[in-house]
Amino acid sequence: MTDISALDPEDRKIVTLARSARARNGVPEGAAVRDETGRTYVAGTVELDSLKLSALQTAVAMAVASGAKSLEAAAVVTEAESASDADRAAVRDLGGPETLVLVAGPDGTVRKTVTAG
Repeated sequence: MTDISALDPEDRKIVTLARSARARNGVPEGAAVRDETGRTYVAGTVELDSLKLSALQTAVAMAVASGAKSLEAAAVVTEAESASDADRAAVRDLGGPETLVLVAGPDGTVRKTVTAG
């Protein structure tokens, strides 16, 4: 586990944004991604009758819809122990297999850092 204060400031920012999205929207997960220009995209879980997306999938979709060409990093705040295969695949599709995915608990403590690969 990694205390959020030990992270690079840009990684700390996306964990904080993901945590805020989760709390603000009252959803199971919050996520944020940073694109190749440093822009961030923040999202929560989407659960409609006709559409279900994890927070990380939604954040990646927002980045793509806004013209991002690549990702530098991603963060998800969740009760789960790790990012799902589907979440890592979405990050990999835009950022490549070496893109870091920070998995944090609701308190913001990073439990695990994995690659999208």
